[in-house]
Amino acid sequence: MNTLVLTAHPNLASSSVNRMWFNALSTVEGVTTRDLMAVGGPEMQFDPAVEQALLREADRIVLQFPFYWYSTPPVLKAWLDQVLLVGFAYGPGGTQLHGKELMLVVSTGGPAESYQSDGINSFSMLEFLAPFQQTALMVGMTYLPPFVLHSAMSRDRTRLNSQ
Repeated sequence: MNTLVLTAHPNLASSSVNRMWFNALSTVEGVTTRDLMAVGGPEMQFDPAVEQALLREADRIVLQFPFYWYSTPPVLKAWLDQVLLVGFAYGPGGTQLHGKELMLVVSTGGPAESYQSDGINSFSMLEFLAPFQQTALMVGMTYLPPFVLHSAMSRDRTRLNSQ
């Protein structure tokens, strides 16, 4: 299985968890990793033909990002807007992603209990991530259960490196 990991962190070098994931996944055979900030630059401009070619080669697409203000960092939204185009991902002839898998790998700053109806954030992570599930359905992908690491910034670095 070919896996494409798209990492969307505004400053990957300053991240502990997302950088560790990116570095670890970059060494796995069959996995292609892309730091979207490095690819798109500060202007967050992407070449749809290049990105779409990578998507065609992948069986599974992983979107890896820190959860920012109940959403993704802007670079991932820019990538989605510029790459998942009509005629490629949806609409007439837009079948290039059919049958592929979509998975989210997300880090949050808050604890798991804060992401529920009676928590400080009022909604579950599944509810917050529902737009990605709908995107997967719209473009004919299989949406896999997300992997969410809560309280990422307060994790013990020794334990993180051993897991």
